[in-house]
Amino acid sequence: MGIADKAKNAAQDLTGKAKEVIGDATNNERLEAEGKADQAEAKATKAGENIKDTLS
Repeated sequence: MGIADKAKNAAQDLTGKAKEVIGDATNNERLEAEGKADQAEAKATKAGENIKDTLS
């Protein structure tokens, strides 16, 4: 996984965490769900990249 990919995944994860916290604080279920989805996507991408790195 390249540095740019790591930074992109970290940014997506942080954005997701922020959305989740703000959604929870404001009782905005849609925003909270988006945040959780962003975090899950970042984790899945990271896992996929780690597998590719292992196989290379």
